[in-house]
Order: sequence, then structure tokens, then C-alpha cells
Amino acid sequence: MPALSQTQKADSYLDSVEVSLLTCGPRPYVYSLYGHTAIRYNDRAHGTDLAVNYGMFSFGKPFFVLRFVFGLTDYEMGMEYFSDFVSTYAASGCGIRQQVLNLTNEEKKAIADAIYTNYEPLNRVYRYNYFYDNCTTRARDIILSHIKGKVTYHNKIDSSRTFRQMIHEYNETHRWARFGNDLLLGIKADQPTTREEQQFLPEHLANDFAKAEIKGNNNTNRPLVTSDTWVLPRTSDVGNDSFPLSPFACMLTIALTVVILTVIETLRKSNYWWLDLILLLSTGLCGLILLAMVFSQHPTVSLNLQILMLNPLSLFAIVPTIKSIRKGKRNWWIKTWCTCLLIFFIGGFFQDYAEGLMFVALSLLLRYGK
Repeated sequence: MPALSQTQKADSYLDSVEVSLLTCGPRPYVYSLYGHTAIRYNDRAHGTDLAVNYGMFSFGKPFFVLRFVFGLTDYEMGMEYFSDFVSTYAASGCGIRQQVLNLTNEEKKAIADAIYTNYEPLNRVYRYNYFYDNCTTRARDIILSHIKGKVTYHNKIDSSRTFRQMIHEYNETHRWARFGNDLLLGIKADQPTTREEQQFLPEHLANDFAKAEIKGNNNTNRPLVTSDTWVLPRTSDVGNDSFPLSPFACMLTIALTVVILTVIETLRKSNYWWLDLILLLSTGLCGLILLAMVFSQHPTVSLNLQILMLNPLSLFAIVPTIKSIRKGKRNWWIKTWCTCLLIFFIGGFFQDYAEGLMFVALSLLLRYGK
């Protein structure tokens, strides 16, 4: 990987240096549906044109997905030639937006020094957090922390927007990715966010920078961005899910199946205990995943009211519950679960659930509350 040399940090070259914020559009992969941010460091005097990237990771590392879910993913800061960076994104048609920053030579040098320090082997790796410490917030922080003065933003934001609502803007056509996110995200993802929190999304940060101003210590004002252009134009969107059925359609099908079988069971005066076994086992196993999220380092997944319906305790109560059902009785767990389902519906006023889960919960309540 290319790096800044010590000689390139001399003050004489700074007039020829441009530091830019790079914002890449969304791409049709789960990990890049929300775009990406990097810093361009272009020293025309020395012919050094680099992209500084805080989003380096490898799927090949052991237990990558499991570590990501539990918030134990380590990302790495890297540098590559800007031409290579552009080539990586050119084929997808996602576009690259460049905002040249209006920096003094002193600020450019401070940012160059910080980048050089970050690139040292002991400093490259950091503990990634999707909402609070990601490739976008890292790029923002290294820029803003080395500007002499206060950066103020003049564009309006909606401070009532939540993390969940913001990512819904980007995964609307990838409904299963959206469903998975909504299943794992808890009530904290539905709280109002500040401007700084909303800047975890690359396009939000770019839009904030576009109308930002630096208020200097000597009472002078200057725009943060001097040039806002597209290095690569955006020519395509993120496409759609390949799976034909939406999560809502699948959840509604499950709910209707439970209701229909319950009606048939009642009319025939039968005992479909096998259906109860399937329901207890499937909801319990899903509940184990939500229970595991309690121990995740992602703060927005620790308190998830969907665990009231997808309850892991069903697994521990499955044997005595099925025995009771086969005898035509409702045991303590069925009564407890019905109470949990009622609280689940009340919780819907405070947390947005994964689409279709309300219908599944209603079908369970109709089956076990009768």
C-alpha cells in the first residue's frame, strides 16, 4: 500500500495539496447498501494521489459474520492509489462524489500528520461499530478535529429521524436485508438522533459538508467545501431482491396458515400438537438469536421487544407444554406466552418491528388465547 513519506510532509509542498471528502453511492451488496466514505489526499507537486479508506475488512477472517453481529469486528485503515480506488467503484455505477475542502496549509499538514500516524501498523485497526464508529465517522473526525475553528452546518435536518428510518431509505428494495436489520435492531434504534449521529451515513455527511462553514478563531468565516463535483457519475441504483416473495408476504402466509389450521382443528375437534411443536421450536430458536444480541457490543440491539414473541424460553418449556397440549390442556407457559404477546403489541408503540411479525403474533394469540 502507498503511504505518505516524511519528505512529503514538509511545509513547502502544501499549496499544491488538496484534501477532499469522497462519497461513494450505494452498491447492491448487503455491506454496501448505504454507501461509503474515504478521503482523497492529492499532492500534485509530488504526484501523490491517494485514497484514505477506513472501511477495509475481510470476509475471510474466522467467524466474520458472527463477530460482526456481536460487534466484535475489527476494521482497518488503508491507503491505495486514487486511480485504483476509482476503478473499484467504476463497474458498479454507484458514482463517486468529491468535495474539495477549504483548508489552510496548517490544517492540511495536521491532517497529513494524522493520516500518517493512523497508517502506522499499530494504529490501523479499530473496533468497528455501524452507527457510531464506521468508515464515515472516522473520516469526518480526522478532518474536523484538525480544523482551526468551529464548523457550523446551515442545512436543515429532521431531528426526529431514527437510525432505523434512515437505513430504511437505503434498503427499501432489498426487503430481506431490511427484515434482517429490523429483526436484530432493538428499541434504541427508534430513538431520535442528533446531526452528528445522522452523519454515520455517507450521503448525510456529504450533504452536511456541502453547506457547512468554518468560523475561524479570528472571527473570519469560510465555506468548508470549495468544489463539489462527481469524479464518477452515478449511473445505476442498487437493484432489487432476487427472491420473489417479500418478508411481509412470507410472514402473512405463516400467520394465515396458523389461523386456518387452528380453525380446521377446532371444527374437527382434533389436536394438532405437531403444529404447536413447530411454533414453539421455531420461535424459540429465533429467540435465542435475539437473546444473544443482549451480549453484543452494538448498543442498538441490546433491548429488543421482539423477544417477547420470539421467546427463547419456549425451548426450555417445550416438553411439558407439548405434553399438556396433547392432553387438551393449557399449561403455565402458554398462559405466560400469551401475556408476553399482549405486551409485544403494546411495545409496538415504542419500537418498529420487522415487517409482518405483528400478523404472526396475532395468529399466535388467536391460537393460544382461545
